[in-house]
Amino acid sequence: MKDKPSWYLLFSTQNFPKASIIKGVLEENCIPVQVLNKLDSSYLIFGQIEIYVPMHLKDVAQHLLQRSLLN
Repeated sequence: MKDKPSWYLLFSTQNFPKASIIKGVLEENCIPVQVLNKLDSSYLIFGQIEIYVPMHLKDVAQHLLQRSLLN
């Protein structure tokens, strides 16, 4: 039986456009991404949007994230 890949929480935010940009940067660099939207649908000040990457790609993803947030 295959092991399921473990996922690493790379980033969380309440800003949906920022989460979309980060997801796009990661996907452009062939890093699989899972986005978990935990924002409350009625009150957008509650909850977070969480971005997960495979554990074995976490270092590469962190480097890309730092580089993209600095620009």
